[in-house]
Amino acid sequence: MSVFTEVPQAPPVAVFKLTADFREDTYPQKVNLGVGAYRTDDCQPWVLPVVKKVERLIVEDGSLNHEYLPILGLPEFRSAASKVALGDGSPAITESRVGGVQALGGTGALKIGAEFLRRWYNGVNNTATPVYVSAPTWENHNGVFADAGFKDIRPYRYWDAAKRGLDLSGLLDDLEKAPEHSIFVLHACAHNPTGTDPSQDEWKQIADVMKRRNLFVFFDSAYQGFASGSLEKDAWAIRYFVSQGFELFIAQSFSKNFGLYNERVGNLTVVAHDSDSLTRILSQMEKIVRTTWSNPPSQGARVVSKTLNCPELFDEWKGNVKTMADRVLLMRDQLKAKLQALGTPGTWDHITQQIGMFSFTGLNPKQVEYMIKEKHVYLMASGRINMCGLTTKNIDYVVQSIHDAVTKVQ
Repeated sequence: MSVFTEVPQAPPVAVFKLTADFREDTYPQKVNLGVGAYRTDDCQPWVLPVVKKVERLIVEDGSLNHEYLPILGLPEFRSAASKVALGDGSPAITESRVGGVQALGGTGALKIGAEFLRRWYNGVNNTATPVYVSAPTWENHNGVFADAGFKDIRPYRYWDAAKRGLDLSGLLDDLEKAPEHSIFVLHACAHNPTGTDPSQDEWKQIADVMKRRNLFVFFDSAYQGFASGSLEKDAWAIRYFVSQGFELFIAQSFSKNFGLYNERVGNLTVVAHDSDSLTRILSQMEKIVRTTWSNPPSQGARVVSKTLNCPELFDEWKGNVKTMADRVLLMRDQLKAKLQALGTPGTWDHITQQIGMFSFTGLNPKQVEYMIKEKHVYLMASGRINMCGLTTKNIDYVVQSIHDAVTKVQ
């Protein structure tokens, strides 16, 4: 008998289970709207042209080797990544109070940040500090903070299902009522899963309350540039909070905006009060990294670093990112227009009001089940769809499927 006989079977991760079910489906018109990755109009993965170019440069660079990177990662990657988030002229960078930790994707950046906060924020090893995540949010937010040892993870109001938009009054009320020093995980742009972001004026209101209530800001920035096509616009909230004097963390992912999903390229940007505080924070983060993955991998970080640090390659990358963002925006326009033309019941304005890779359709679980079982259109039970799964070839079928789901299933 195995010593592991009592180990229970863990449930599968929903989005990967959905993809597995899709692969096994033999229906010719099947559509996968679940996967969280960019697809071309031919429904294929896209290796960015600038990434291909930089990979060739790396192969031909005889000065490179496979020695360990520093524990905190490739220095030129870390600084360039933080600069992309905060902007070239960021006073915080000029004042030497910004640092970075190369991480295994955005998840790794969240992990290191969460582990540090549990150890050193709001006292020492304080597992009782409340951590607030949006309702709904990306499922890993709950798991990462729970696994870091936090015992009190709470939702804050975000999505208003009735109006299919932001519940600003509920969000502000939850900020007001949260205990001082609570940690709030905020989506920097392209909120996952709703695609609904606060306006700049709404962000200012959020920042005002958080500053007055002494709440800690932890941004998750997984889609900079990918959401609107503009790096500056997608980083506006982050830069505003920094301008207001917040000490904060930013978990950055380069999976989406570089198409480097399997290279696990992430960065935890730390904005501290002063350079002395930054030095001490990074010294403790180095200890956490040492026992987590010890040293990060180099390939993806080199691709991003060479691209961000070369003006010509940087401009080419911005063009590549805009290509992806523009295709998503086009699919949003077409999906809304076609649903309206078909006379599908309900309002569909939220499709174009939302931004980024995902859209919260408003379909209920029974309608989602109908879509999967009867129409072979795969989407998350929450009604979230990946706009990149839509193409000019399948959009009419998807629209008719949504129309049938809404009219036939309540």
